[in-house]
Amino acid sequence: MKFIRDIHAAKKAAGQPVVSFEFFPPKTDEGDRNLLEKTVPALLRLKPDYCSVTYGAGGSTRDKTLMIVDRIQREHSLTAMSHLTCVNATKGELRAVIEQARALGIKNILALRGDPPGGNGEFQKTPGGFEFSRELVAFLKELGGFSIGTAGFPEGHIACTEGREVDWRRLQEKIDAGADFVLTQLFFDNADFYRFRDHLTKLGVTVPICPGIIPIMSTSQIKRFTALCGSKLPSPLLAKLETLGDSDEAATAYGIDYATAQCADLLKNGTPGIHFYTLNKPHSTTAIVKNLGLAA
Repeated sequence: MKFIRDIHAAKKAAGQPVVSFEFFPPKTDEGDRNLLEKTVPALLRLKPDYCSVTYGAGGSTRDKTLMIVDRIQREHSLTAMSHLTCVNATKGELRAVIEQARALGIKNILALRGDPPGGNGEFQKTPGGFEFSRELVAFLKELGGFSIGTAGFPEGHIACTEGREVDWRRLQEKIDAGADFVLTQLFFDNADFYRFRDHLTKLGVTVPICPGIIPIMSTSQIKRFTALCGSKLPSPLLAKLETLGDSDEAATAYGIDYATAQCADLLKNGTPGIHFYTLNKPHSTTAIVKNLGLAA
């Protein structure tokens, strides 16, 4: 398996963007089978450079996350990254998870502060654990042997009351602590991403900053997602979605077109790749990647 920092370096040298997909651990055995036997094989036909698997609010899916990453790497020979959060874990418990990942041949970890259990309320530091994701980044760097990713927020983190530029400076601190690359929160206005990227460049950041793109599949669902993470739906986009009513089919079709145009503009303006939030559904991501001419 490859280090993601090396994947980025190789693709940059070849003048090609990095294409990656994100999955989440299902809650049922049937969901596991659908993900591993249907969704993952369908999306691997596109020949992505790597994939990632989320950790669940409160660290609730630790064992399943590692199981899915391990199976993707063993059964499909695709580099896979495990997310890791600070929630509900002491430093010793985090060390145990990290060493378990190492034993499975996992070489890439996305270091996150993480959401509280249930995804609601304020983050609470676990006694003996870490309060900030930069501490987790530094811990991983100290242990060695991993390519470390971290999260960036083009519109500023929803919990950062001091403003987006303060949040972006904290991202720089995570990079200084050892992060090799950045994956961003979902967004729908590319101007937000360019402002974010350019500010970090002025701060001296040189690691790859990859936009995270989510295909809209349902108007009600995307309104819920953006409310939870603090991202905005631009007025023209929201107005169009309102005209589609409750039709998920129409929202999905429009979401494919919108994300295709959004990604095309991002790639034209020099982004090192695209990270797709697939929601464990292959249809929209497949269509977008093919529309962009990025399918192998």
